[in-house]
Amino acid sequence: MVKYKFGKKLIAILICVLTVLPLCACGDRAEQKQIYAMDTVMTLTAYGKNSKSGLSAASGVISSLDSTLDPENSTSYTSLLNNANGENVVVPQAVGDMLSTALDVCLKSDGALDLSVYPIYLAWGEFKEESGTVPTDEQLEALLKNVRFSETSITQFSGESNYSVTMPSGTQISFGAVAKGYASDKAIEAMRNAGVESGIVSLGGNVQTLGLKPDGSNWNVAVEDPNDTGSYVGTLSVGEAAIVTSGNYQRYFIGNDGQKYHHLIDPSTGKPTENNLLSVTVVCEDGTLADCLSTAMFILGKNAALEYWRDNGGFDMVMITEDNEIICTSGLVEMFTLTNEDYDVKFTE
Repeated sequence: MVKYKFGKKLIAILICVLTVLPLCACGDRAEQKQIYAMDTVMTLTAYGKNSKSGLSAASGVISSLDSTLDPENSTSYTSLLNNANGENVVVPQAVGDMLSTALDVCLKSDGALDLSVYPIYLAWGEFKEESGTVPTDEQLEALLKNVRFSETSITQFSGESNYSVTMPSGTQISFGAVAKGYASDKAIEAMRNAGVESGIVSLGGNVQTLGLKPDGSNWNVAVEDPNDTGSYVGTLSVGEAAIVTSGNYQRYFIGNDGQKYHHLIDPSTGKPTENNLLSVTVVCEDGTLADCLSTAMFILGKNAALEYWRDNGGFDMVMITEDNEIICTSGLVEMFTLTNEDYDVKFTE
């Protein structure tokens, strides 16, 4: 069983598709397939005459990535990178693309996203209810010395798809903050190449759509209520897009001191991020980028996240705060609809 140990909570569905079309809609037959990969249940749905072949192609891509990235598999590229001791490792395009996107966000966010917090994540007992433990300050200080993903060197070979990757000796990573986003990108690509024009993938909370619904209307995606995970705060009306949420309620444990410890680690402290945010939902064309950004924006906090958005663009987001405020970036004015009157919504430039 493959485990992506630095990732989003596996049990709770972070965002869910509200409008679930029947298995036969507008003359287009729907096919659905569930698979277990990357430590989560994934649901793939495709419409039209090419739906079966599209789902087969998409699930094959996901399964291939699963074995490629498993940190517990001694032959995976993750293990090869983690045990390279500062030497170069040649990796395929999939791995190189994920690392390149994550490194770009890492550098632009001043290290808010750092894949090398993986050993710290393990030191916290993976933030599981049954195994969660609070490491000492001394333990964290020692582990923080190897949080150096920003020093990674990535070079693509001229005219080839392979990359050469060099990480600092002692640095170990997990793809948990990027893998499902990349998998959703490739699943959508596989369905499109198989002739599917309308579909949706839900990969453990990462939602990505292909085209529009068979009737030509937008997809309606709900943003989960962090204070009541059985409900939602509003809906997003989207065409073809990726929607990814990170929140402090997704994976956590309660320590012996009665304090809640969640899995979104601040790379500068090695401890769960402390700010006023409960969740951040990113809407983006690129699923890989959306996955990276949802983590980075949460760790940055409201003000710094908005500054990043203004400086870099390319995405929109919904931020939910502890005082029941919802901050939406301006690109979502016509897309987000508030459905929970316990919250106040604000659109910002």
